[in-house]
Amino acid sequence: MLYAIVGEDTADSLQKRLSVRAAHVERLTQLQNEGRLLLAGPFPAIDSVDPGPAGFTGSLIVAEFSNLDAAQTWAAQDPYMAAGVFQNVVVKPFRKVFPS
Repeated sequence: MLYAIVGEDTADSLQKRLSVRAAHVERLTQLQNEGRLLLAGPFPAIDSVDPGPAGFTGSLIVAEFSNLDAAQTWAAQDPYMAAGVFQNVVVKPFRKVFPS
């Protein structure tokens, strides 16, 4: 089943985010290589593809996991959690309807 993982950044976390981004992307690449990643990306803090020093307010990941516990465990082990980038993470089951 698909799960939506929404991480909310702590204030002024851009440098923390950048310092562990490679490890975060490596985990996402692994999901992609396994055919389990539907989409992933950050929420820019301003209305811009590249928000520069304004940074980001969080991230969204939609991926396939065997169950909710597995998705929550994966999210809890994300480098952004360990580095203090995310102040809060919500994991919810997700049903893709569109595009079909």
